Amino acid sequence: MKTIAIIQARMGSTRLPGKSLLPIGGKPLIWHVAKRTAMGKAVDSVILATTTDKSDDGIADFARKEGIESFRGNTEDVLDRFYNAAKKAGAGKADVVVRITGDSPLVDPALIDKAVGMLVKGKLDYVSNSRQPWMDGFDVEAFTFAALERAWIEAKMASEREHVTPYIRESGKFKVEFMENDPALDGVQCSVDRQEDLEFVREIIRRMAADGKGEEFSYMDVIALLKREPRLRDINRQSVVNEGYFKSLKEDRRIK
Repeated sequence: MKTIAIIQARMGSTRLPGKSLLPIGGKPLIWHVAKRTAMGKAVDSVILATTTDKSDDGIADFARKEGIESFRGNTEDVLDRFYNAAKKAGAGKADVVVRITGDSPLVDPALIDKAVGMLVKGKLDYVSNSRQPWMDGFDVEAFTFAALERAWIEAKMASEREHVTPYIRESGKFKVEFMENDPALDGVQCSVDRQEDLEFVREIIRRMAADGKGEEFSYMDVIALLKREPRLRDINRQSVVNEGYFKSLKEDRRIK
């Protein structure tokens, strides 16, 4: 059994175009996501999943220069892109897949390890921290490749294919458990959807570097920082957590 972490990223964000390659602390945003994901002790390999659209050439170029495996797939059907990225990485039915979104430069490798550990120990199909109290930007989902493959075959709604895991979480056909979240981060936007989110994350990473932590910090360090400097939250307080998924549900439709 191996664990494959797949980071889904694209340049075509409507709210912050090109965000994957925007600089944070002298490195592209996606560099931080990949670096911190690979720090997970349970992670055997990392692959970047992006689209075949020309606008995402920059992500593919970044992956090539950094020596990170990548896959380019369907622009709209993210579930299909994700499934085929897992296949390219050599996933088998007994293997574990971890989903990380490319807008999460603060992702905590310890949470990845915890999710994978729960999945394997409990013989589950899916484990995540994707429910209230929400820890946006620290989202981790771990599931078996067998569950991913079944979702790829059976999922029919647009929201189920645009966001990869709703069918696994909500169809009632899989063994699902959720991790405990820290309420101290509920309502704090730590993913990057807008310019103000980028500025917020830049400040977090700048302060972690000043404290000598580099990339060696956890979500608990972020909580401690925000307790010391609560005014940092004002930078992006107006951002809407998980806005993209709610938009998909509102516009949902059945697809072939």
